[in-house]
Amino acid sequence: MNGLATYNAIQEMDSDTLVNRHAPLVKRIAYHLMNRLPPNVQADDLIQAGMIGLLEASRNYDPSQGASFETYAGIRIRGAMLDEIRRSDWTPRSVHRKARMVADAMRSIENEQGRDARDVEVAEVLDMSLVQYHRILQDASGCRIFSIEELQSVGELPYEGGNSDISGPFDGMQKDAFKKALAEAIAGLPERERLVIALYYDEEMNLREIGQVLGVSESRVCQIHSQATLRLRSRLADWLSDTDPV
Repeated sequence: MNGLATYNAIQEMDSDTLVNRHAPLVKRIAYHLMNRLPPNVQADDLIQAGMIGLLEASRNYDPSQGASFETYAGIRIRGAMLDEIRRSDWTPRSVHRKARMVADAMRSIENEQGRDARDVEVAEVLDMSLVQYHRILQDASGCRIFSIEELQSVGELPYEGGNSDISGPFDGMQKDAFKKALAEAIAGLPERERLVIALYYDEEMNLREIGQVLGVSESRVCQIHSQATLRLRSRLADWLSDTDPV
């Protein structure tokens, strides 16, 4: 079907038809995310949020922008689910505060030493034991499992059909510059952290599966994942405000 025919077909569909036809997509995305979330996140909550995202997609979709409805809806559904997870954040403020302290300590050490900050160095700067430091990493990993996606959202604007927030060439340049900075920051991670990020986000493996690949426990993978995302936060501090998620 050519572009004009696709456009006409979509125009003839009402919002209810689009929602009913693509409802299974919501469940598919929800259960895919559930494999990568703590057990206290309920699938029904994600599905409910995803259905709202699908409804908004059906109302705002513009075929003339070039993306298929399923692609556009998938972005909106996933975004709505992530928003629900952020709104329902189960993490105490103290965990967020300690995670920011770790990121700040990493940045200070790396600026001073010109190399990756080591676990023992960060713990020493924060005046805590290595066990306490690893506990912070464990807690922080549980509170924000989508750290990379949230970092990407700082520099990327979702497809919005004809209602795009992109107001001019400067916005596109800023987005591209951030994406480049993020890619460079990921490439500069220590090897094991970079591997965990690649397996988790590119290969979409869960923490248990990554642990089997690395020969370590799932809890250790949580720590490595958390340390990687906090290290990225420290290296991208100029792009992030104090209110951005860890």
